[in-house]
Amino acid sequence: GGRRFQVRVTVVTGDNNGHVGLGVGKANAVPEAMRKATERAHRSMVSVPMVGTTIPHEVTGSTSGARVLLKPASRGTGVIAAGGVRAVLEAAGIRDILTKSMGSANVLNVVKATFDALDQLKSPAEEAARRGKPANEMLPFWERRKNA
Repeated sequence: GGRRFQVRVTVVTGDNNGHVGLGVGKANAVPEAMRKATERAHRSMVSVPMVGTTIPHEVTGSTSGARVLLKPASRGTGVIAAGGVRAVLEAAGIRDILTKSMGSANVLNVVKATFDALDQLKSPAEEAARRGKPANEMLPFWERRKNA
């Protein structure tokens, strides 16, 4: 009927060591769309500050109608997330975290909101320097207790 179909592929890549990227590729065939998405994901890799196996502080990210809340969790909690949020966090190498997805359920917007939240994270050392305090004061309470 004269219709030309296109495929959109979303790829999340990471090194499981604090780096993660997102790529979207569109093409007439699935393999070509996957190749484009993978290339873009590798080019867009960002660094995620981590404290042990979790994030340094609570943060909320939003894109369009999607909002994602990320909260640090103590060791052994695991990744309490679903769908796109879980894929991003596991690819980044985060092992212990609590999440809440609010608003839109559009997977691409939820993933972009997760990236927005990860971009807002500050490392404890960076924040301590900004506030003029010792770096160990900026760690989550369970990390302070372990280091004391």
